[in-house]
Amino acid sequence: MTDHARRVYDSILGLRCDVENPTPLVRLNRVTPFQHTEVYAKLEWYNPFGAVKDRVAANLLEDAEARHIVGPNQKLVEPTSGNTGMALAMMANARGYSLTTPLSSQIPLEKRTMLRFFGADVIELQDTLCPAPGAPEGAIARAMELGARPDFHMLNQYVNEANPDAHYKTTGPEIWRQTEGKVTHFAAGLGTCGTITGTGRFLKDQRPEIQVLGIHPQDGHDIPGVRSLRQLQQTQLFRPEGYDKLVEVSDETAYGLCLRINREESITAGPSSAMALAGIFEAVPDEPGNVVVVIFPDNAFKYASSFVKHLPGMVAPGASTATAASPLLDRMRENVRGNPELTVGVDEAHTRWQRDKPFVLDVRPAEQYDEAHVPGAYNIPLSELGDDTEAVKILPSDLDAPILSICQRGNASLSGVLFLKSLGYRNVRSVDGGTLAWRDRGFVTDSK
Repeated sequence: MTDHARRVYDSILGLRCDVENPTPLVRLNRVTPFQHTEVYAKLEWYNPFGAVKDRVAANLLEDAEARHIVGPNQKLVEPTSGNTGMALAMMANARGYSLTTPLSSQIPLEKRTMLRFFGADVIELQDTLCPAPGAPEGAIARAMELGARPDFHMLNQYVNEANPDAHYKTTGPEIWRQTEGKVTHFAAGLGTCGTITGTGRFLKDQRPEIQVLGIHPQDGHDIPGVRSLRQLQQTQLFRPEGYDKLVEVSDETAYGLCLRINREESITAGPSSAMALAGIFEAVPDEPGNVVVVIFPDNAFKYASSFVKHLPGMVAPGASTATAASPLLDRMRENVRGNPELTVGVDEAHTRWQRDKPFVLDVRPAEQYDEAHVPGAYNIPLSELGDDTEAVKILPSDLDAPILSICQRGNASLSGVLFLKSLGYRNVRSVDGGTLAWRDRGFVTDSK
């Protein structure tokens, strides 16, 4: 028997949140710059499986069951950036279904490991951090291939109206009741956009003056679970006509604020939570009567490997990790990053590629290069750049020749720039965002 007052439940599914059993709303007191505006974080890891996506997974399944789309022993397939997959895996366990989850290998190891631990069949692909609907390759395409088979069903969180409907039925009413109808601003990070679309619609139905703010990362970002503005344009649940403002936040800002939230507020929030919070600092005025609610989608524990990459002091002195194997090289790369003399945005890189016909050096592993690369690019994996004989054979003889160094996301290519500069090349640029950003723009690629 479910009894919220005594916290007694017949099964773990009884812990699912609704108006009578909401996730907590906690006021932030130390990290906000406001004197008058009140800011509350809605802590979504108090859902039974640890994230805001529990709401979506439950509603996707209940909708499919109600319409008799899925049945006993159903095989489900769903592309995921982690949280939807984990919730679906656990709910599938409870219902006797199986789940296959194609996903990007860029998703933190912690999430990929837990998906397997929860029983999902995980298919790792070289794909963008957050899969882009409509992309010709990658996690969504693989899921659609499987979903087209008679023995599989794809719930498709990217287009399914049951996604925003979950938030219209639960998240919005919870916030309205918890703030006693005083909420003036609602903010959420943009991923599939189910949270902002469903919650924002409910709140505006109660009072149209409530401001709905969508917070998104930059192109080529490294914040799991959210999408850049260009990726959002491919998402059917991205409905900006229902939002009052869009705000872009950098990786550096998000990870820096994430550290502060954990240490100063003692709230164990993940990086996408900090991204959403940083956005409201920019977009919301400091005025008496303002009550802001920000969705904190999940906690920090799934992102240890991301913190190692983005925050200093996360690795013990002398420890060896894949992302911090060479502190000197890391510092050199960071000095190159954003330098207008050594890096170039993907749009300008494409213009130069068309106009100047530069030499393009792709420093990714061969299997990534074979999957998709800039037409005409030469592949020398970063691990082989020390092979001077091979480099001399392929690289231009003219040290003033224009060269673009490119990789998957714009990180390894910075090392390529350093190597080429060490050989004396003077007109070298690393392509920000890498091949993934190139493909996101719809620019042509070749494959083997």
